[in-house]
Amino acid sequence: MAETVIIAFLILAAAMLYSSVGHGGASGYLAVMALFSFSPAMMRPTALILNICVSSITAFKFASMGFFSWSKFYPFAVASIPFAFIGGSLTLPAHFFKPVIGVVLIIAAFLLARRPKSVNDFPEQNEQPISIPLALLLGALLGLLSGLTGVGGGIFLSPLLIFLKWGDVRQTAAISAMFILVNSTAGLGANLSQSNASLLPSPIVLGALAIAAAAGGIAGARFGTNRKQSTLALRRVLAVVLIIAAAKMIFG
Repeated sequence: MAETVIIAFLILAAAMLYSSVGHGGASGYLAVMALFSFSPAMMRPTALILNICVSSITAFKFASMGFFSWSKFYPFAVASIPFAFIGGSLTLPAHFFKPVIGVVLIIAAFLLARRPKSVNDFPEQNEQPISIPLALLLGALLGLLSGLTGVGGGIFLSPLLIFLKWGDVRQTAAISAMFILVNSTAGLGANLSQSNASLLPSPIVLGALAIAAAAGGIAGARFGTNRKQSTLALRRVLAVVLIIAAAKMIFG
C-alpha cells in the first residue's frame, strides 16, 4: 500500500507537469514504472491507459479555450491511428523493449529540458503552411512508435510543430493532446486484443493510478491554458528522473 501511494503521487506529479504543455505524460509514467521494476508487459498498457486519462482531459481543456485546429491535426491523425494500432499489436521481446524504452526516455528528457519557444515567438504571419505529405509521414512514424512503446507521441510531435513553425505553443499543445489521445486509444485497443488483460496491475492499483493521473491532468491543463510562470526548473528535474529510469532500463 505504501509503495502504491508513492507511485500514485509520482504519477500525479508527472501528469500535472506534462498536461500543462499538452502532453499525456507516458514517458513520465514509464519512468516511474521502470524505477519500481514493473514488467515490460505491464508497462505499455498501463502507460497507455494513464495517457488516455490525461490526454482526454487536456485535449478538452485546450480545445474549449479555442486553441485546437482540426486542419492542422487531421493529417497527422489519418496516418498515426492505423500505425498506432499496428504497433500496439506487436510485442517486442524484453531484451529489445527495455533498451528501446531507455532511448525513448533519454530523447524525452532532452526535449523536456529544453526551453520552449514563447507564445509570441512565432506571430501568425510567420507561421508556415503544413506540408500534407510530411505530416502523413511523421504521423505514421510517431503512431508506430506510440503503439510499440506506450508513449503517445506528443512529446515528439510538439517540438516538430514548433520547429517547422506550424503552430504556436498553445495551439501545439492542443494538437499534441488530441494526437496522444487517438494514438493511445488505438495502441491500447490493439495491445489488449493481443495480450492477456491480467498483465495489467490489480484493479485497485490501476484505479488509484488513474485517479492520480486524472487529478494531475486537470490541474496541469488548467495551469497550461493560463500559465504565467515557467515550468522549466520542474521539467529539468523530471528530465533527470527520466535519465535515471532510462539507465535502469538499459543497464539494469
